[in-house]
Amino acid sequence: MSPIGVFDSGYGGLSVFRNLRERLPDYDFIYLGDNARAPYGKKSFEDVYEYTREAVKFLFSQNCPLVILACNTASAKALRTIQQKDLPDWEDPTKRVLGVIRPTAEIAGTLTRSGHLAIVGTAGTIASQSYEIEIAKAFPTLTVRSQACPEWVDLVENGTAETLSAEKIVEEDLRKLFENDQKIDALILACTHYPLLMTAIKKHVPAGVKIFSQGAHVAERLEDYLQRHREMDRRLSRSGNAIFYTTGDCKIFDRQALKFLGYKIHSRHCVF
Repeated sequence: MSPIGVFDSGYGGLSVFRNLRERLPDYDFIYLGDNARAPYGKKSFEDVYEYTREAVKFLFSQNCPLVILACNTASAKALRTIQQKDLPDWEDPTKRVLGVIRPTAEIAGTLTRSGHLAIVGTAGTIASQSYEIEIAKAFPTLTVRSQACPEWVDLVENGTAETLSAEKIVEEDLRKLFENDQKIDALILACTHYPLLMTAIKKHVPAGVKIFSQGAHVAERLEDYLQRHREMDRRLSRSGNAIFYTTGDCKIFDRQALKFLGYKIHSRHCVF
């Protein structure tokens, strides 16, 4: 196997994995969740970089020539350094690591009619200003409002996303955001965990606001990437298999994965 590697700090990347597999059903995948050290959102740049680097090295060791960082915090804090510093020095510099921020930023302007859009993400993603930087390259006239929602990932990771207390947390964070700019008509969920809070999110955004979840678009852009990079596409195996690894408890991971994927899996434990 020469599978596509998919990495996330925990469960959230499974929402991206689901879309990737739907878009590219013949390809092989390996998913890795670093659940033992999740969440990443409040961790330092140095820690996130080191954890992400370890995960990428593991996926490379599993013969993945291409790794997708299905984690906004890892994409914001580690991707550029890995691409520029680490890849040229690793055993096979032809391997590639891609993130989820740039594909989303490249279409941000098409999501809004008013020219005002909002981003919700982890504290780390928001503090990095990665979205603002990337969006400004493609759409310099857009007004971008960002809101850190540090508790949202914990709600998903702890399995409490559908509780009343979770809804109250989501409501309060969104209220602050939309009170700050009533012209906002598009909301980017800049964390792959957040789709599991979609019921509460939809309930507490103003009418007419478009909610953008990344998974389907990331899958579409990966398909386009492989069409444009045939040398990479030819390296990838196609038997429709998927293997799941977690640094945490496999039974808990499998139980949570069912919520994201809609079907049962049997994960394997890994230690870096």
